[in-house]
Amino acid sequence: MMGRSPKVVVIGGTYADMAIRCSQIPDSGQSVVGSTVSYSVTGPGPNQAVQAALCGCEVHLISKVGGDPFADMAREYLADFKVNTELIYTAEAKNTGVVVTMVSGTGENAACFYAGANSALQPNDIDSAEQAISEADVCLMHGGLPHEAIVRAIRCAGIHGTKTIPNPARPVELRCIGGQADGHLPPEFFMADILIPNLCEAAEIADQSAATMRTAKLIGSDLISRGVKCAVITMGKRGCMVVDRGGADQITSFDIELVDQAGRGDAFAGALAASCAVGDDIRQAVKFASAAGALTCSKFGPIEALPTKAEIIQLLQKEDIDVLPSGP
Repeated sequence: MMGRSPKVVVIGGTYADMAIRCSQIPDSGQSVVGSTVSYSVTGPGPNQAVQAALCGCEVHLISKVGGDPFADMAREYLADFKVNTELIYTAEAKNTGVVVTMVSGTGENAACFYAGANSALQPNDIDSAEQAISEADVCLMHGGLPHEAIVRAIRCAGIHGTKTIPNPARPVELRCIGGQADGHLPPEFFMADILIPNLCEAAEIADQSAATMRTAKLIGSDLISRGVKCAVITMGKRGCMVVDRGGADQITSFDIELVDQAGRGDAFAGALAASCAVGDDIRQAVKFASAAGALTCSKFGPIEALPTKAEIIQLLQKEDIDVLPSGP
């Protein structure tokens, strides 16, 4: 890849975020006083795209916004981070997605979101972005969008030999109506080069009732048997389990002061895509991504907390994070 920047295409939802910091997250019927408030752009799409850009990648974001002022705010905000916004489409009849987030003094968070235009991303939008996908090293996809669009992206990337990294989150059509995930994914998800579920998502997919660190290897092996080339199961403070046909390894987590963990998963995904885009070994890429996720938890804000490549490398050099055998 000498002579050019690694290229990453991110497919994910875009939201306008209002974040309020308060002493504690209120219970039903309770009111609390907030100490700070901020307005910004957030969502898996912008967060992951900015993280990949901060890691030195040339990034296109495929997403959908509404015909309102929040759409212009999103495009301008992302352009400041050198994210290409040409493939952020507009659904004029809808509003841009909105998230209201509350963050407690201990770093816990709760959110209410309105999906808006994110529910309108269609397979033909992916078709319009085929050239960008074909030229990318990695296509990173968040399953919170309509799965028909994600399936089309996986197929498109496969045709052009672009590495695929889907996150099998619950699709927006289920999240909007309060539906329950049943563990079933379209078969195209199992064509992925790297599948990155959290432990609960992975257990649902594998139809396992117990989602524990001890079962993570078994769950990962089940995903490999279905066709996934590599499964990276994130387990929060317990690190990650990396499972492929070569074996299973636990990547331990970083010890950091928790401030706000809202962006941890997106930072992880964006940094993982960036590391894979330059050809790093998957276990080295997971270490890099884990450092990005940890650093994000040490600051307040959705995108403002995302670390640069230099900051990630500095933490890696300081901590010398381990790869642990998963056991028999």
